[in-house]
Amino acid sequence: MPVVGRDANISLVITAGLLTFLISSFCLAYLWKSKHKYVHNKDLAIYLFQMLSIALSTYVVNSTHSSLLRKQGLPVVNQIVSWTTLASSLVAPLLSPTFLFQRLLSIFLSLMATYLLLSTGYEALFPLALTALMFAWINMEQETQHLRGVSLKSKLTVLSFSYSTDITQFRQLHLDDIRRSFFFVFFILAAFFGTGNIASVNSFDPASVYCFLTVFSPFLMGGLLMWKIVIPFVLVSCAFEAVQVTTQLSSKSLFLIVLVISDIMALHFFFLVKDYGSWLDIGTSISHYVLAMSFTIFLMLLSGLAQLLTTKRIRLWRESKRHSM
Repeated sequence: MPVVGRDANISLVITAGLLTFLISSFCLAYLWKSKHKYVHNKDLAIYLFQMLSIALSTYVVNSTHSSLLRKQGLPVVNQIVSWTTLASSLVAPLLSPTFLFQRLLSIFLSLMATYLLLSTGYEALFPLALTALMFAWINMEQETQHLRGVSLKSKLTVLSFSYSTDITQFRQLHLDDIRRSFFFVFFILAAFFGTGNIASVNSFDPASVYCFLTVFSPFLMGGLLMWKIVIPFVLVSCAFEAVQVTTQLSSKSLFLIVLVISDIMALHFFFLVKDYGSWLDIGTSISHYVLAMSFTIFLMLLSGLAQLLTTKRIRLWRESKRHSM
């Protein structure tokens, strides 16, 4: 595959937007059929708003690209829609129910709308594939609990992230938990190198941020591209929170195992640091060690952001008693 941003292919971005809209439509239809059990009627308006954001983001990307090709600059309306979508991407998920499937769907739609605006080619398909893989991982971990004979609720729409605050739901660590933590580290690294890494910020294509601004501003452009790189990490971290809920384990317990794995990685790169040879070899070995050490701090920040996006909720209206569980 070519380097991200070198060759723009807006048709792939539009394809990703259409696929996201279709998937969200099927999910919304499923939630609508089960609304008498799991979803408040007014909560469906949040998902409709997020689906509208996906459609608007797809249109803005296509419209902005066509306008720039005609040398007409960035339309003001497109710029307003882009910044509004970015501002609402971290607020809209907090308005949705804390049930596992509903909250993950809301997080995916909000982040995907922003990712589409920052995409210029095939990287727009990456969050779709990553989200499908995360959903398969959550279901796989839930099935392993059934095979172990642990009694869990069968549907992801019944489980809630609010259970993570209930101490009575916790259990002791098992050997399977090491596998879950290792999978999390592996998926974080896959998200890191999926479509690029931090080093690509130094030589990114300004076309990635043309939906937001066309005037050269290195700090603002760099911040937008950094958020684009972080979005896959947030998806993986939220899926990891869901795995902790489905396996009835405290978030701190699994995260401590993740920190141990990260420390082992850092120790490994520490012994690979070179103080001889060319300056390139010395600098590369030191940068690998620094990245491995900062990986631990980065995971702690991601864990806090994922817990905020999954467990907290902003209530704009009161739920009627017949919907309380």
